[in-house]
Amino acid sequence: MSSRRTASLITLGCARNEVDSEELAARLEAAGWQVGDDDPDVIVVNTCGFIDSAKKDSIDTLLAAADSGAKVVAAGCMAERYGDQLADALPEAAAVISFDDYTQIGTRLDDVLEGKPLVPHSPRDRRTLLPISPVERAAAPKANIPGHGELPDGLAPASGPRPLRKRLGDGPVASLKLASGCDRRCTFCAIPAFRGAYVSRSPEELVSEAAWLAGQGVKELVLVSENSTSYGKDLGDLRALEKLLPSLAATEGIERVRVSYLQPAELRPGLLEMIASTESVAPYFDLSFQHASGSVLRRMRRFGDPRRFLDLLESVRATAPEAGVRSNFIVGFPGETEEEFAELTAFLQEARLDVIGVFGYSDEDGTEAASLPGKLDQETVDARVAALTELAEELMAQRAEERIGTEVDVLIEEDLGDGGYEGRAAHQGPEVDGSVTVQGIGLVPGQIVRAVVVDSEGVDLIARIKAAS
Repeated sequence: MSSRRTASLITLGCARNEVDSEELAARLEAAGWQVGDDDPDVIVVNTCGFIDSAKKDSIDTLLAAADSGAKVVAAGCMAERYGDQLADALPEAAAVISFDDYTQIGTRLDDVLEGKPLVPHSPRDRRTLLPISPVERAAAPKANIPGHGELPDGLAPASGPRPLRKRLGDGPVASLKLASGCDRRCTFCAIPAFRGAYVSRSPEELVSEAAWLAGQGVKELVLVSENSTSYGKDLGDLRALEKLLPSLAATEGIERVRVSYLQPAELRPGLLEMIASTESVAPYFDLSFQHASGSVLRRMRRFGDPRRFLDLLESVRATAPEAGVRSNFIVGFPGETEEEFAELTAFLQEARLDVIGVFGYSDEDGTEAASLPGKLDQETVDARVAALTELAEELMAQRAEERIGTEVDVLIEEDLGDGGYEGRAAHQGPEVDGSVTVQGIGLVPGQIVRAVVVDSEGVDLIARIKAAS
């Protein structure tokens, strides 16, 4: 085998996968691999297995990577979820690896290059595995943590159970993973089965990694997990996130902290107040409503109804009137009647959400919803998705128009040329919530500027730098 070993990483899906890819990249470099996109020996595709469209994208990406001539390894959620089934269906992949292989990723790719067959794992429900508590992991001997020790330049220091991390991008925003897994039992979701039970990282690890990210030029931290409002439950502290946020916000070099993936039923008043009013914490609420009809939510094994959700939004805006609020909604859930769909549309018309994601229901393997009665035909699901999407686009544009004349703090992310810069205000999450185009001179990525919104285009805003008084 040649001494030159280069791996390329392709990441699909959510921000949690992006953090996993940075972990894999760091472990590979610690094992002597070079990570880069130029003529790689191996391409690792970090797949997404959440919904049908994501699975198709993962398969298409794996096949396209195989056409490059490099050996292809499937990792990530789809690989974990389907294991040997995916390996049988996709002989183009040299290997399909599990989350359990991540700590030995260098060795696994060595085996791939040497032509050694890797036996793919059999899928299993990871909720049945006993998670190791953060206390037990912190007490584990450092020598037992693969890759610990002297690290190449640019790698995060090893911190207990969370291994290494190498930034794969150079922008001013980075995700920080609060936890892995999920303890909720929503009937439509398969994520807990292949991600496992909810396990929080220790506050000390998170603060340490935040400081390392700041040293890498990061200005905004986006806190991610399957359910951020569950953070600390397994640590015996229901207020752990409230205590963590001020520490992260006080990290030297960090200008903004954003929390994502909030469960409405678990958004305690103290946490709401902390997010809405703490300096350097973005007044931003990524609320996982999923629907508004109480009867549909009960079939989803979730909680809430239009009145409760509207009361929650009123509480948010009473504390932070300009707070950003986004949510996703599933249309066509089994048994969804026209009246229940009408409840959802009426809720959206009153809620004034900044961003609305609409998804059509589809059965997911192994979920309770897949066996529920009252399945809607695809034509009905598609029609409701189209109707709600049209309404959502109109409502989001109206909400953006309401912000004209307001002042926003914009984190500059890109120089567009000709005096234009693209960034995001505090009410806008990365990639999915629109952006702000700022007119100015001499701005640089990572800088936060105060600007006045002068126009809007759909969900996007146009602003100009506020003149100094």
